[in-house]
Amino acid sequence: MKQNDIVIVGAGPAGIRAAQTLVAYGLQPCLIDESLRGGGQIYRRQPENFKRSAKVLYGFEASKAQAVHSTLDRLTADIDYRPETLVWNAESHTLDTLSNGVAAQVRYKHLIVATGATDRILPVPGWTLPGVYSLGAAQIALKFQGCAIGERVVFAGSGPLLYLVAYQYAKAGAKVLAVLDSAPLSAQTRALPALLGQPATLAKGMFYRGWLTARGIPVHQGVALDSIHGQQRVGSVQWRDGAHLKRLDCDAVAFAHALRSETQLADLLGCEFDWSALNRAWLPVRDASGRSSVEGVYLAGDGAGIMGADAAEMAGELAALTLLSDTGHQVDPNRSGELQRKLGGIQRFRHGLETAFPFPEHWAATAPDEMTVCRCEEVSAGDIRQTVAEGHWEINRVKAMCRVGMGRCQGRMCGLAATELVAHASGRDIASVGRLRGQAPIKPLPFGVEIEP
Repeated sequence: MKQNDIVIVGAGPAGIRAAQTLVAYGLQPCLIDESLRGGGQIYRRQPENFKRSAKVLYGFEASKAQAVHSTLDRLTADIDYRPETLVWNAESHTLDTLSNGVAAQVRYKHLIVATGATDRILPVPGWTLPGVYSLGAAQIALKFQGCAIGERVVFAGSGPLLYLVAYQYAKAGAKVLAVLDSAPLSAQTRALPALLGQPATLAKGMFYRGWLTARGIPVHQGVALDSIHGQQRVGSVQWRDGAHLKRLDCDAVAFAHALRSETQLADLLGCEFDWSALNRAWLPVRDASGRSSVEGVYLAGDGAGIMGADAAEMAGELAALTLLSDTGHQVDPNRSGELQRKLGGIQRFRHGLETAFPFPEHWAATAPDEMTVCRCEEVSAGDIRQTVAEGHWEINRVKAMCRVGMGRCQGRMCGLAATELVAHASGRDIASVGRLRGQAPIKPLPFGVEIEP
C-alpha cells in the first residue's frame, strides 16, 4: 500500500497500538493526533522540558504509560506521524486538517477512528464561574502543565475518574478539601460481584479512595453538587446530602459524571449509530472485530464506547488486524479471537462500573430554569423547557428553535445535558429524543489560515 492509504486518527492507546500492528506487517500508516505529544488523555505526556517522573505523573499506570510512549517513539521513524493536527471534517475519503495555522487535506483508503472520550458534564448553577473545570481538564493541568487548578479544590460528580484525579492532586501536594460522589455506597456494594472479574482494576479504585480517607480528606457518597458560588471566581460550593444543604469554601471545583465518547468524526463519516443503554448515549455501530457500517472505516477505543485504556489498546490492535485481513494480509485468527474474548471480559466489568456509579437520573428534574446549559449560546434550562412546551421534542428541532448546541463546542459539552432535559420535559424516553447530528467543523477554527501547497 502507498503511504496514507491507511490513516489513524488519535494517538492514544488505541491509535498507537493500531499503528504498531500495521507497521509489524510492513505498512506505513499516517497517524494524526491533536496533541503535541501522543499518549491520549490517560497517558498524556508532559512537555520535554518538564522533569516530573512517570511514577509521579501516572502512579500505578506508570509502566503502562511508559510502554505506550516508548512504542510511539520507536514508531515515528516508520510512520507518517502528524502531531498538533486537528481533523475537523471528513468526506469523500478525505480528511480536512489544521496544524499550526496551516490547512491541508489527507486522502485515505482505509481509516481507523480512535478519537477517545471527554467528560460528561451535567451543569449546576455557577458552573460557568472561573475556577470551575471538568475532571479531565483538571487532570490535563496537572499532567501537562504541572500545576493545580486552585489552592483549595473540591472534586465532585461520579465515576472512577473522580477518585483518580482527586488522588493525583492530593499526591502532588494540592489541598483537596472534599470528594463529593453522587453514587451511594450501596450501589458500589451491589456492583462488587461484577467488578471482581477485574481484581487488579478494582483494587486500584479501592486504593485511591482508601488513600484519600486515610489522609483525612472527606469523601461524601450519595450526595449531589447543588451549586457553585463566587464573584470573580469560585468562592464556595453547596451540596445536598439527603434533605440537608451543606456549604464549603474553596477556590476551585472539578466535576463530571463519567465520560462520553467523541463521536463527531464517525458521524461525519456516515457511520450508523445505535442507542447504548450502558453508555446512555448514541454510539457508532461496530462489529466484534472493529468494523463500522462504512466500508474501510474501523472504530477503536473509547470513541465507540467507554471501556478504558487497557481495552483501547486491545481494540486498536484488533481493528488493525481486521483491516489487514480485509485487505488480503494473512493474520493470526487466534490472536483476533483472544482479543475479542478479553474485550468481552472488560465489557462485563464495565457493566459493574455502571452499577457502582449510576447515572443521576434525577438531575433533569432538579435543574433550575435559570441555570445555563449551553454556555456558547447562553441557553438556559428554562429556555429548553419552553421550547419543549411549544411542541418541539426532537433534539435537532430543539437546537434549531433555541440554539442549544449551536455554538463553538457543537454540543460536545451541552448536548447530553440538553437531551436529558428534553426527555424529562416531554415525558419521553431518553433514547426517543434522538441525537445531535455532527457538524463540521468538529472544533473551532481560526478565521485566517494558510493552505498547504
